[in-house]
Amino acid sequence: MKFLFDLFPIILFFGAFKLAGAYPDQVAALTASIGYLADTKQLPILIATAVAIVATFGQIGWVHFRHGKADKMLWISLAIITVFGGATLLLHDETFIKWKPTVLYWLFASVLLISQIVFRKNLIKAMMGKQMVLPENIWNRLNLGWASFFTVVGFVNLYVAFNYSTDTWVNFKLFGILGLMLVFVIGQGMLLAKYIEEDKDAQ
Repeated sequence: MKFLFDLFPIILFFGAFKLAGAYPDQVAALTASIGYLADTKQLPILIATAVAIVATFGQIGWVHFRHGKADKMLWISLAIITVFGGATLLLHDETFIKWKPTVLYWLFASVLLISQIVFRKNLIKAMMGKQMVLPENIWNRLNLGWASFFTVVGFVNLYVAFNYSTDTWVNFKLFGILGLMLVFVIGQGMLLAKYIEEDKDAQ
């Protein structure tokens, strides 16, 4: 359930883009009625961007309502979508929103690496350490693995964004990145299975 909640803005971004693309004349009339004028061909990505910004604000509002405090990563995601999405809406330039996932993923990778190298703190271990017991070198490999994954996905996002159509990029943003993450998590699970079994045997 939490996984779907985390995907909430991305799913709405995807849905808004497809819906606006399916009804261009109606969307153009709606945006014109509120004084927002743009090329009809640009409206799907602009509408989707606005929806994603609102959805992220709503996501944080809901977390605050339910738990009283939102995770730092949610705030970072909000800041990035507001800056890059806002630039896209103001300048009518989809380049900024296409950079947003890459900036977010590279930021994640930087935080993981800097925390481990500079501050000697393994954030993956901090998040998962209560669920499993692993050798320290495996925690370090996991941390490096996630940092590498986020770095690579950031580059792949840019490649798709600027070498294929916007429609293809929107599909990739939801299904492609999700697929890459599932493959990575399954591979990670296969790596960890050995150590989890060893821990059970030791008990």
